[in-house]
Amino acid sequence: MSERPRLTVLSGPSGVGKSTVVAHMRKAHPEVWLSVSATTRKPRPGEKDGVQYHFVDDDQFDKLVANGELLEWAVFAGNRYGTPRQEVLRRLGSGEPVLLEIDLQGARQVRESMPEAQLVFLAPPSWDELVRRLTGRGTEAPEVVEQRLAAARVELAAESEFDTTLVNTSVEDVAAELLALMRVV
Repeated sequence: MSERPRLTVLSGPSGVGKSTVVAHMRKAHPEVWLSVSATTRKPRPGEKDGVQYHFVDDDQFDKLVANGELLEWAVFAGNRYGTPRQEVLRRLGSGEPVLLEIDLQGARQVRESMPEAQLVFLAPPSWDELVRRLTGRGTEAPEVVEQRLAAARVELAAESEFDTTLVNTSVEDVAAELLALMRVV
């Protein structure tokens, strides 16, 4: 009997490539369940409710928080994001590998409520590369990019709070390392 999968949390600064790594990993291993966060931010072009996020308004988010229905939640760039608790626990209970892709605040909350979770920090190859990725997106206003860079400095300083650090020099390599940590391969 193999050991039950534990919750794996992938975190790191905005622009480091978390979504890209996760998408690559799940193409090869769709059995890894990625939690879909609730958010108060508006959908970006091409995003669908229930796929990238559960898009909710402020009142709905307030209810989720008040009812203890979120495993973690945080405010980022003026919007709130949170992980619905029940589905994570249900999937873990059925033996599925579960991955959360969340920010530093969220990772700290998960560490608090589920100390057995495995926290993985995704680091950029360099600060300059992270700045290039964040400014190269072209999807956000300059003040939002500045907020993200300021947050990235704080997030990079918290790397030691994580169980493992992976440096995103290659999406393929990092995806394989993450799968190995999750014992999926």
